[in-house]
Amino acid sequence: MIVIGGGAAGLLCAGFAAREGCAVTILDRNTRPARKVMITGKGRCNVTNNCAPDDFIKNVRTNGRFLYSAVNAFAPQDAMAFFEGLGVPLKTERGNRVFPASDKAVDIVDAMTRFAKDAGAKFLLGERAVAVERQDGRVSGVRLESGELLPAGAAVIATGGRSYPLTGSDGDGYRMAKALGHTIVPPRPSLVPVICRESFCAELMGLSLKNVTLTLKNQKGKAVYSELGEMLFTHFGVSGPLVLSASAYMKDAPESYRFAIDLKPGLSEQQLDARLLRDFAEYQNRDFDNALDKLLPRTLIPVVVRLSGIPGGTKVHSVTKEQRKKLAGLIKSFPLTPKALRPIDEAVITAGGVSVREVDPRTMRSKLVPGLYFAGEVLDVDAFTGGYNLQIAYSTAFLAARGICAEE
Repeated sequence: MIVIGGGAAGLLCAGFAAREGCAVTILDRNTRPARKVMITGKGRCNVTNNCAPDDFIKNVRTNGRFLYSAVNAFAPQDAMAFFEGLGVPLKTERGNRVFPASDKAVDIVDAMTRFAKDAGAKFLLGERAVAVERQDGRVSGVRLESGELLPAGAAVIATGGRSYPLTGSDGDGYRMAKALGHTIVPPRPSLVPVICRESFCAELMGLSLKNVTLTLKNQKGKAVYSELGEMLFTHFGVSGPLVLSASAYMKDAPESYRFAIDLKPGLSEQQLDARLLRDFAEYQNRDFDNALDKLLPRTLIPVVVRLSGIPGGTKVHSVTKEQRKKLAGLIKSFPLTPKALRPIDEAVITAGGVSVREVDPRTMRSKLVPGLYFAGEVLDVDAFTGGYNLQIAYSTAFLAARGICAEE
């Protein structure tokens, strides 16, 4: 068998199959496997999410039911035991997110690569696959860009999606699958930074907000996402973990949604008003725009002052109760207006891909082409942030390997 793609799905699929006695070759266009895994989780690698399979499925954004067999066959706890068995200690952080204890993604990459090699898989790196060939209707080999044909009785397309194309995920898998008759659900960005209309975002570029609550509301004003965490202002809008998660809920027309940031989620409006009164009493002879240092990040203060409508030169002792109430409301619900999502090249995950209607969920085998299998992000499945998407790669890889070995 030939596994096209040396990412998380490809390495584990190859290793599991080789361990069962299959003759496996991993084909990857890069000279080093799993380049995308190296940059996940800001270089820390959010390995998986330490939750039960049923809870896991609830966090799959697209086609969760399709993954039921996969996630139960190789659950998050199986993945944790797998990596720790390879000598990589793990730790669980907020939100059940699992990371290597070292905080180094390279430890996960090295462990997966070593696993595949030790199991007996061969590596063919720096070579690009352009087509899966058939003979008498079933897989017969993989054609390289050089024109060479590598014979194989089975092929696994594990090429990833279209996000981070410099790591090798540029849509090759979609093209190969489509040439074999598979339907491709149009790829679109998921878990991606958001462009905002407000010009002050550029003014705040580089400002990181921690322990804030970001709420996303739809055009009816209903909150569709709300979570405590961290986010970042950029020259175009906002990014960071909270924003990436929220973007997955923006199913259509990003401009129809609204963001609200609670800058002080630990305080009720009444408690915040009391805090303002204390600060204003301490700074009663200062101008308003010089009286918020203890409450807000320095770079955010000029923007909040402008949005509050209170002239910056107003003496603090002159700020009225109504003005103070408006200021508290602004701090508890700082507004941002999404304009568009950033390009798919910047997305953490690609939504869309090979239609799961044409893939057997128990084996990851193509329903159209005997000997063809899929694993990982190339499929039309995607989940929220928190380690879920890497776990999808492991679980689908496990089923594909098991399906091929059973077929052989």
